[in-house]
Amino acid sequence: MTRTLYLFASAAPPVFDITSVTDIAQRRGWDVCLGLTPTAARWLDDSLEGLAALTGHPVRSQYKLPGEPDVWPPADVIVFAPATFNSVNSWALGLTHHFVIGVVAEGIGKGVPIVAMPCVNAAYVQHHQFEESVAKLRAMGVTVLYGDGGFVPNPPGTGKPVDYPWHRALDAAAAVAET
Repeated sequence: MTRTLYLFASAAPPVFDITSVTDIAQRRGWDVCLGLTPTAARWLDDSLEGLAALTGHPVRSQYKLPGEPDVWPPADVIVFAPATFNSVNSWALGLTHHFVIGVVAEGIGKGVPIVAMPCVNAAYVQHHQFEESVAKLRAMGVTVLYGDGGFVPNPPGTGKPVDYPWHRALDAAAAVAET
């Protein structure tokens, strides 16, 4: 039986690895549906058709119109990585202005297992709202891979984290899907 993974990403440098991560997830047996924040979709604009062909599903970054059918199968698990400072805080505060934020917010209420792995620099995490948001998401049952065993913030201006731990997000997705 194939399980469905919603792989969501914000506009942070690791999003440029989304093709290889999708391929790895598929080799692990996942049917991958890819969702992007609007800025991430803009960053990957030249790759969107190829990503849709790779997954067999349209890449989504916008809400569907009322009455339109859902083009994806239901999720067995959602991975939101990289999740930016804005995405983590918007989600924790229930500000569902973007499709992916709306789906993960609703996913909590539907009981869909969710794994989130931020990608933020060390300056952003000094803002008190970020730690509060991480704590709120964890209290709502989201597996947040931040700190030891997850993503550790890098200094501002260093660009793409060298070792963004995608494997940890996929491993955690498999673990939470089994529970």
